[in-house]
Amino acid sequence: CPFEELNLGLLNQFKAFREKAAAAMPGSDWSPIQVTKGLPPERADIVIVGGGVMGWSVAYWLKKKEKVRDGVRVLVVEKDPTYSQASSVLSCGGIRQQFSLKENILLSLASADFLKNINDHLGVVNEDPVDLQFNHSGYLFLASPDVAPIMEENYTIQRDLGAKVILLSPTQLKDRFPWINTDGIALASYGLENEGWFDPWTLLNAFRCKAMSMGVYQCFGEVTGFRCSSQKAETTDGDFVNIKRIKYVDVRMPNSLEYQPVECAVVVNAAGASSGKIADMLGIGHGPKQTMAGIPLPVEPRKRFVYVVHCPDGPGLECPFLIDYSGFYLRREGLGGNYITGMSPEETEEPDVSNLDVDHDFFHDKVWPLLCHRLPPFECLKVSGAWAGYYDYNTFDQNAIVGTHPLVNNMFFVTGFSGHGLQQSPAVGRAVVELILDGGFQTIDLSAFDFKRILYHEPILERNIV
Repeated sequence: CPFEELNLGLLNQFKAFREKAAAAMPGSDWSPIQVTKGLPPERADIVIVGGGVMGWSVAYWLKKKEKVRDGVRVLVVEKDPTYSQASSVLSCGGIRQQFSLKENILLSLASADFLKNINDHLGVVNEDPVDLQFNHSGYLFLASPDVAPIMEENYTIQRDLGAKVILLSPTQLKDRFPWINTDGIALASYGLENEGWFDPWTLLNAFRCKAMSMGVYQCFGEVTGFRCSSQKAETTDGDFVNIKRIKYVDVRMPNSLEYQPVECAVVVNAAGASSGKIADMLGIGHGPKQTMAGIPLPVEPRKRFVYVVHCPDGPGLECPFLIDYSGFYLRREGLGGNYITGMSPEETEEPDVSNLDVDHDFFHDKVWPLLCHRLPPFECLKVSGAWAGYYDYNTFDQNAIVGTHPLVNNMFFVTGFSGHGLQQSPAVGRAVVELILDGGFQTIDLSAFDFKRILYHEPILERNIV
């Protein structure tokens, strides 16, 4: 009857009340204040700002190198829970050793070895093996007469450092890849081993899962500021500067005004395209111009378009990751005549970075004419998809910035890769951890990528930047 139903309802309410009252007794963990799920811990030894592949690589190596289990408390903070705008997963996933700088060649060689043996490093007990879908089809660079001598110089450096690369004359190129129009090509460089492409999301998630299995904390939130101590120091020129040390990182929760200050000893700025903004929060670059305090971290987001095209008469399994001297690139995407392609715009034509909208006219006006000239089968194609992603673009010299800032002695930069961070993430993560835990590089010396080169206006230029 209705009375019995009402009585049963009251009994259930009384039961719930008694349970809540018991939980509120001394010794229980009940609190009348609603606690937001996912808040970061109040303390961490090392806070990594940025949960992309570089941030998770650093986290993995920190736990890998710790002397005692849970000896280092590591927190990774990522502002995008969906990873829908993450540079790592929106990249083309290429890896190559065809660079001109020794550091870049060695980083990619070490990373290729890591990727080939990925389950030895990132395999998790009772989980499926990591399938990186590593396609070893190589990179193929095409050079005009103007840049052929540079290609030859780069080839010598690459071979001396252990990269398996060969040079091809136009005739050899045509024999090997008959679908290429060799007009205007003086020389080609082709990677025989350790080059190709892989699935970026799989690598990021493998680093993340392994690091979390080793005890790394994850928090989805946005870093909104830092709390620092400071002291004055005198430079060799007799000037006085403020040296900062980060004490707390303020982390705001998604879709909320609530934030959690996290006490820490070290901060790693692996925020990719947003790393310049993170440095700005610390006042880096706010001082008088032409002074140490007035030089900002020269990293900003640059938007790049990737187009998916279908070409029924295009090259098959022998198709490498092709880079033409005109600027466009192309690689196979799976089977069935699908490919991805694109190119970087001119400096004066950089697209708006406030969103990830795709400019389809850029393909028709800029990319396609170059593509079908070099690869005649692509005169007949259909654009079947497209996306855009951000580079962490180093405006100073388009190379990595790895190390500390002289005025913030416990923030380590790992940013500014300008398009080749994903492929170097395994080796770079290890190098950064060596710098943090060992006080210096142990495996690959990346001193050339220190922030000091920016202070001294000494760029190190890579001649094969894509």
